[in-house]
Parts: sequence; structure tokens; C-alpha cells
Amino acid sequence: MSDQQPDLRERTRRAVQKEIAETANALFVERGFEATTVDDIAAAVGMSQRSVFRYFATKEHIVLGKFDLVVDDLLDALRARPADEPVWTSLRRVFDVLVTLAQTPGHEEMVEPVHRMVFETPALLAGYLQKLQQLQDAVVTELLARAEASGSPYAADDPTPRALTAAAFGCLVAGQHAWLASAPRASFAQAVDRAMATVVPRTQGAPHA
Repeated sequence: MSDQQPDLRERTRRAVQKEIAETANALFVERGFEATTVDDIAAAVGMSQRSVFRYFATKEHIVLGKFDLVVDDLLDALRARPADEPVWTSLRRVFDVLVTLAQTPGHEEMVEPVHRMVFETPALLAGYLQKLQQLQDAVVTELLARAEASGSPYAADDPTPRALTAAAFGCLVAGQHAWLASAPRASFAQAVDRAMATVVPRTQGAPHA
């Protein structure tokens, strides 16, 4: 039983975090991010402000914290791609993790307003872009390891893995903007596909490209 206890505690913690985040996001969308206080959120979930801060270090983290929970899923998705698959294709398939999250039943109706709030709130946008940069660094590390394992490592001064990763994540953000601007609302997957289709690497047929 003792071996299972940490897993149980972690599941309980995540369930509470999910409740706080869903309640907070609803308040943020209704009242605005800046106008909503942590005290407001605490009252809505029946907790003290101190208890909320035990689960989220900052108000911004309530919105962006879920991103931390999918980082491992994104990297696992990349590791699961065929070693000889073009990097651009692998990166697009990695974004399917985010597409699936956006289409989760019961979650879809909040995706658009929360995305819009992130892009329209400077503090949230700064935090979001920082998290994307951290993820890009992790993806580049995986691409270097994949190339090394295949017997065709990148040269130390080869910009390819970082350039492709940066371009793909730039397309992800461009796709998010296009998705928010579309009327009627296009699918998130289609928006990302369109963005990535505009930036096809000229070295697509080369190894690791």
C-alpha cells in the first residue's frame, strides 16, 4: 500500500488543481484576468487564499500550469515517432497532443476564451512564450539524441534542429492566432496544418530535416 500512496496523493493533488483551474478560468473569462483576485478564486472553490497558493504559486500559473502537465506527453509523442521520419512531420504530430487537449469533451467551450485571454494579457503571454521556449529546448535535446542514436548525429554547429523546432513552434503560435480569428471557427488542427504548410523546410528530403 505504501508504494501506491504517492500516486494516490498526486492524483488527489491534480484533481484539486483541476477544480481550482476550471473555476478560476471561468471567473477570468467572466470578469477579466486582472480584475479577478486570488481571494475571488479561493471563495469560489471554498478554500483560503493560502490553500490556493499551495497548489499554484501565482495567479498566472493557474492559467498556464496545465502546460507543465503535458510537457512529458509531448516529449513522449516525439520519442514515439519513427527515427527516419522527417523532423517537420514529427513535430506536427507532436502538436496532436495539444489538439487532443483542446478537443477534450467538457473542455472545448473554454479553450477559445482562455487562448484569447492569454494572447491579450501581457503577463500571461510572457509566461506562455517562456514555457514554449523551455519546451523547444527540450525538443531540440530529443532531436539531437534521435540523430545520435540513428548513427547520423548533427554537427555541433548545425542550426538545423533548433531552426526547425523554432519554426514549428512559430507555426503553432501562428495557427493559434489564425484559429482565434477564423469565423466560423475552424478546427485547431486545421489552423496548425495551414500554418505549417506555409513553412515547408527546403531540406525536407535531407536526413533529419
